[in-house]
Amino acid sequence: MKNKRAEFSSTFGVIAAAAGSAVGLGNIWKFPYITGVYGGAAFLFVYLGFILAIGLPVMLSEFIIGRKSRKNAFGAFKKLAPKSLWQFVGILGVGAAFMILAFYGVVAGWSIEYMFSAAMDGFSDKSPDQLGSMFGTFIESPLKPVFFQLIFMVLTGAIVIVGIKDGIEKNVKILMPILVVIIIVLDIRAITLPGAKEGLKFLFHPDFSKLTGEGVLSALGHAFFSLSLGMGTLITYGSYIDNKNNLLRTAVQVTTADTMIAILAGVAIFPAVFAFGIEPSSGPGLVFITLPNVFQQMPGGYIFSILFFLLLTVAALTSSISILEVVVAYFHEELKMKRKVATVFATILIALLGIICSLSMGIFKDYLFFDLNFFDLMDWISANLLLPLGGLFISLFIGWKFGRKKVRAEIEKGGSISELFLSTFMFLVKIVAPIAIAIVFLSGIGLLKI
Repeated sequence: MKNKRAEFSSTFGVIAAAAGSAVGLGNIWKFPYITGVYGGAAFLFVYLGFILAIGLPVMLSEFIIGRKSRKNAFGAFKKLAPKSLWQFVGILGVGAAFMILAFYGVVAGWSIEYMFSAAMDGFSDKSPDQLGSMFGTFIESPLKPVFFQLIFMVLTGAIVIVGIKDGIEKNVKILMPILVVIIIVLDIRAITLPGAKEGLKFLFHPDFSKLTGEGVLSALGHAFFSLSLGMGTLITYGSYIDNKNNLLRTAVQVTTADTMIAILAGVAIFPAVFAFGIEPSSGPGLVFITLPNVFQQMPGGYIFSILFFLLLTVAALTSSISILEVVVAYFHEELKMKRKVATVFATILIALLGIICSLSMGIFKDYLFFDLNFFDLMDWISANLLLPLGGLFISLFIGWKFGRKKVRAEIEKGGSISELFLSTFMFLVKIVAPIAIAIVFLSGIGLLKI
């Protein structure tokens, strides 16, 4: 009987979905900042090298596993390596997706709140200290962050519940072009500001004195994490890709799109920051404190502040639907739930975990685990344990278990590859990627100092 599993209906749909999965909040604030801190173009050069050597091969590996198996992240390994321990690699992915979406939804909720605040001109006439206090008061509140987190989770669930073609694919085909248009509009405004040149210099001027061992490790880690690797999203999406699609071309296009959007985000942020003489800072401080200060000083800043937080929300949504789909596909196929029931159940469970993450910033902040609040604990476990271990085992599976002949057969659907490419790919997934990911893992858990 013919497999009636859902598939993406177009190549653009595949690229938009996979690129949307990869493009998230980290592209908008983290990548630009670490690029500037670790030497600008010098860091960028190293980062692009790692994208080619580790990110692209692992992404292609996930696509291969997904399409060959036509299963969810857990079912894929169960089918391709039955009655073996490999199936537990899929459990790592499902677990990572569950944890990540719990705290990711919280931050995405902050973006929605700030989009409304921008629309109501809530940043007007506030000093940097007042904006910092405003952010601190908001995230420690027991109600507002939870309210906006739940709105975000409902939006995510509403897209996923409709299915692959009419839900995920249809929406990412709209959301990704919107994201690109917004970021280009913000770029044009940023580079036309007086003094923007210093911001571009901060981002693109190569300063090799800043490229330390820590910077190289940061480039390696971000190359891996920015592409949504190791959490089963690309295995799950890969299972919906038809056999006419060239997986190598798709992986290259997705990787290129993700990297370009990260760079464009830097072009949008740092010329504006430097134009107004504000010291750039990392993480939520940059997005929710520094940038509102920049926007209120900028001509037309009211409009551009709304656009920026809309950009954050859209980027978060294109990622969150892919993460939720990992859990939904597992519940649907392995636990035999109807898809709609699986979506509602997964969304509710993740939202409940997210509420605990949100409250750990405020009323639960004194409850610490290994000196981390619950939000930071979920972040640490997923980023330092589950994702690197998932990526490591995916590489080892393709390199040592799946085999060269099957790899060639899967990649050559929709196109041919040279013997040189195949040999290079197998060397990267057998040797280079596992060693690199192991370094990230050992560093993340504190066993390796660089």
